[in-house]
Amino acid sequence: MFSGDLGPRNTPLLPDPISPKRADYLVIETTYGNKQHDDIATRSRRLETIVEKALRDGGVILIPAFSVGRTQELLFNIERLIEHSIETESTDDDYWQQLPIILDSPLAIEVTDQYMKFQELWDKEAQQGLAIGRKRHPLAFEQFVTVDSHKDHMRLVNRLASTNEPAIVVAASGMCNGGRIMNYLEALLPDKRTDVILAGYQAQGTLGRELQDGHSYVEIDGDQVEVKAHIHSMSGYSAHADREDLLAFIDGIDSDIKQIHLIHLIHGEPQVKAEFAEIIAHQSEATVVI
Repeated sequence: MFSGDLGPRNTPLLPDPISPKRADYLVIETTYGNKQHDDIATRSRRLETIVEKALRDGGVILIPAFSVGRTQELLFNIERLIEHSIETESTDDDYWQQLPIILDSPLAIEVTDQYMKFQELWDKEAQQGLAIGRKRHPLAFEQFVTVDSHKDHMRLVNRLASTNEPAIVVAASGMCNGGRIMNYLEALLPDKRTDVILAGYQAQGTLGRELQDGHSYVEIDGDQVEVKAHIHSMSGYSAHADREDLLAFIDGIDSDIKQIHLIHLIHGEPQVKAEFAEIIAHQSEATVVI
């Protein structure tokens, strides 16, 4: 059994990973083998707090996100927060209602269109929203703006850099090592009103990891860019399962003659794999190989 990137449980759009009935040899990812993600409610509250602070500061919120999966989860959650502000008549209602949500990624736009076409495959939470006839669509709401052409992209970057009007911009890549997010970062990192939300794992050697580690300057296209923006990390939107999700997947492998002979730990930093191996050793008789 090869796990691939498992993904977390209890996400609103995608069904939970399903364990196979049997595995003699298991090859499993360990990206977050020593950590636990924020739950759905916690990550939603954190996102809301960050956005409302940024709106009061009058800055742009940049969310580097991979085009498949994570972008759609973010859009779904943002729309729910907008809906919540309407239902509760929040004091920040005007902020939320006027805030443009910009998706600047041709691939993410195409993938989001596919999510819209296959709504019958969504998880229960998203299905319930459609069933009760909500006026707002979780992936196509009034404030949702898409940017396709490179010309429009550069025009938007220059506009936000010169006016710094409030907006949420979601663009690839998720680790800030390429894609359109680079132009936004180069233009807006020096502004202290900018907020950057790192919504997933940041690998060693990437620009995203440098921002996460608190570097005062980063290099973009050969230029040294000062970092005055506020950097936030939110692992709850990761496409990778956390420690409890990984253990649940292993524990769910079951049959009358269950016997995992060998577990290979891959796709994780050495220390993380070592810590996860110790956890498995206390719960399984299988041989664990890092």
